[in-house]
Amino acid sequence: MANVRTYNTRVRVGNWKEDVTLEEETLKNFLLQKDRGELTVQKEGALRQNILKPVSLSVSQDGFLHFGDTIMLVNSGEHDQRDSCVLSIIADSSNIAPHSQTNSVPRLLGPLQVGGSHSMAPCVRNAFIITSVDGTSDGEVLRYDQSFALRTTAGFAGELFLASDHRTFLKCAKKSRLQELSLVEEFDFLCWWKVIYFDPQERLENEGYPVQVNSKVLISHCKTNQCLAALGNHILWTPFGKEYELTAHTFLDSHKAEQDNNHWLFFTAHPANQNQSLMQLQQDTVITDEHGENQEDTQVKECS
Repeated sequence: MANVRTYNTRVRVGNWKEDVTLEEETLKNFLLQKDRGELTVQKEGALRQNILKPVSLSVSQDGFLHFGDTIMLVNSGEHDQRDSCVLSIIADSSNIAPHSQTNSVPRLLGPLQVGGSHSMAPCVRNAFIITSVDGTSDGEVLRYDQSFALRTTAGFAGELFLASDHRTFLKCAKKSRLQELSLVEEFDFLCWWKVIYFDPQERLENEGYPVQVNSKVLISHCKTNQCLAALGNHILWTPFGKEYELTAHTFLDSHKAEQDNNHWLFFTAHPANQNQSLMQLQQDTVITDEHGENQEDTQVKECS
């Protein structure tokens, strides 16, 4: 028996009313989320637009580090075949605060991870502020073995503090299983750090002296006495690409001296160009020198 079509296309059968209502509610919710900027594609766009926004670093006129300075914390990785990396925020769209009447400006919520990014351009993601923990006023110099805190910038970065604590079975770094680093909203003793002089043989003599910018130092966690470290052999996959895992762990060589993993530099802006860090200036200078040498070699070859 041939199939006989009982109803035409205009006839509604089954739970047609529920289906129509469900489609209308879905469209209504979609438009409401779009107006609020809560769609995933909108959050991802807002994240990249805000977290990669350029930041002007502080300029040190006397060559020393001061409370209130906006800096980049860079691990150069000179001697162990690692690329340079900078302390940076790791975040995705789920870390953005939900929209509300009291919170019209988007910002990041803690806790957040940190990583070693290879981008040296100063931006919201890698700019940190030297913050006092003992009542020292902004503008005063930071001294060796003096406690301080590292805070993200105001606005989208949420003014979060770099913190760490003893590792446990459930709380440790993902790859290396060492002491974890995180950015938290609540400020307490876990957020206290101190700068230690680079050379162990001159460490005692330099205690209490001002910290110089753009020079190698160690950054020790006050509670655990573990130094900030960059791990080139542990790679994190982040929304911003592959980055080094950062942890709080002191790596010692055979002479009981800290290894390159623990060597950090507080980078500030170049006095002539506040939108460019000294690291970028050094990289540009190296590139310029290489081009200059190549041009000289070409001229010599042509003359010969």
